[in-house]
Amino acid sequence: MNTEQLQLVLQSAWTSLPTLLGALPVTLGFALGAMLLGLPLGFLVALARLSRLGWVRGLSSLYVSFIRGTPLLVQIFVIYYGLPSLGITLNPIAGGVIALTLNAAAYLSETIRAAILSIPRGQREAATSLGLNAGQTMRLIVLPQAARVALPSMSNTLIGLVKDTSLVSVITVVELLRSAQLVIARTFEPFGPYLAAALIYWAVSSLLEVVQRVLERRFSRGS
Repeated sequence: MNTEQLQLVLQSAWTSLPTLLGALPVTLGFALGAMLLGLPLGFLVALARLSRLGWVRGLSSLYVSFIRGTPLLVQIFVIYYGLPSLGITLNPIAGGVIALTLNAAAYLSETIRAAILSIPRGQREAATSLGLNAGQTMRLIVLPQAARVALPSMSNTLIGLVKDTSLVSVITVVELLRSAQLVIARTFEPFGPYLAAALIYWAVSSLLEVVQRVLERRFSRGS
């Protein structure tokens, strides 16, 4: 690549930035939405995986195994393109959010389950001896400690979701990657817009990593 080509690439990346940054809220909205919806669902799945009922454990384990064992792109296709054959039609935003939420919930459930299991059983027994019921023990004793253990993995899940939102571009959602593709369709210069999109993903992920480290230090001081 000579100097002139490099200048063209940099100019293309710079001129595409306003359009790409305009699509960034969509990317962040998908990631945060899937995280906020995936957390309670993941918590319920984690509790199901810890249930004493065999059929509950079995169904929840099957769900986690299926989601973790299939590509997210295939899950998006099944939800957006497959469900209409069953009479369920979703718009691109709803289809993308549902797919990302179901995917995130499976991974979050394993994080939450492992965090709950990391709390010594003796603490639960001590809480019971003090007259706390199972719900109070979970809410007051187990979950505050489990949250500290789970924080790094949950933060990594959010960072992964930011990058995974690029996959909803295949169902015409105009997020960051799709916005870059639309710019390329107008300019016929792919390197600059794709480079700019990659730098934005990197910047957002790096910022989230900084926030993660701050939260981890704060939680560790509070422990």
